[in-house]
Amino acid sequence: MNSSILDSIPFYLTYIGLFILLLIAFEIGYQISRRSKGLQEEVEPGTLTPMVGGLIGLLGFLLAFTFSIATSQYNQRKQYVLEEANEIGTSYLRADLIDTKYKTEVKRLLREYVDTRLQALSSTNINNELVRSVELHSLLWNEVSNAALVTPNTNTAMLVQSINNVIDMHEKRVTAGLRNRIPIAIWITLLAISFVTMAIIGIKAGFTKPRGLIAVIPMILAFAALTTLIVDLNRPQKGLFKVGQESLISLQKSMQKDVQ
Repeated sequence: MNSSILDSIPFYLTYIGLFILLLIAFEIGYQISRRSKGLQEEVEPGTLTPMVGGLIGLLGFLLAFTFSIATSQYNQRKQYVLEEANEIGTSYLRADLIDTKYKTEVKRLLREYVDTRLQALSSTNINNELVRSVELHSLLWNEVSNAALVTPNTNTAMLVQSINNVIDMHEKRVTAGLRNRIPIAIWITLLAISFVTMAIIGIKAGFTKPRGLIAVIPMILAFAALTTLIVDLNRPQKGLFKVGQESLISLQKSMQKDVQ
């Protein structure tokens, strides 16, 4: 299972860390420019302007590209929650169409399955819930396959298909939520270009005595904020942008009413 090291860092520390990193990059560039006499003599300040503009444009493009990936993955996770709730709900209703001997156990297992899926959101070790989900798949499959063998008809066939869809949706959610993450190569490239861009801006600022922090700090704050937002969107369980589980919660409540 792929997991980003950024998942363990709180939201606010990510923002502060990125801000400090970019500010250090700017200061490094500024100090290089001020202390290197050869640089002052060989480089015309005007030649740095198009370089700075190009790097800012490249950084903006990479941020937009990464943001697009994170948003797409986030929307996919939201869609899969709805689809999974629908598949489980369909299986629960279709269980009424089979023999009572199997119906009761299938419904009980589906209720436990929904509970397990929701518990995974607040679990400190999600692997426990994932293992239990797979165990419930086997138990459900045994029940519906036995029902289909004893009474091979349209109703049992429909239920078999529904349970198969539930199992497939589990794999889709696990893949979308825990495995499909922004590649580490993109994060490294993004941080490297951000660092270089701020360093070049610092070198340009070094040709004049004032650092121009009034103009630079808002830019650093903006880049750090957008990067932090992308990091947060890429987190499946933590952060500000958590995928809502309202569909599964509503299904859980309707199932609980069914047994009262």
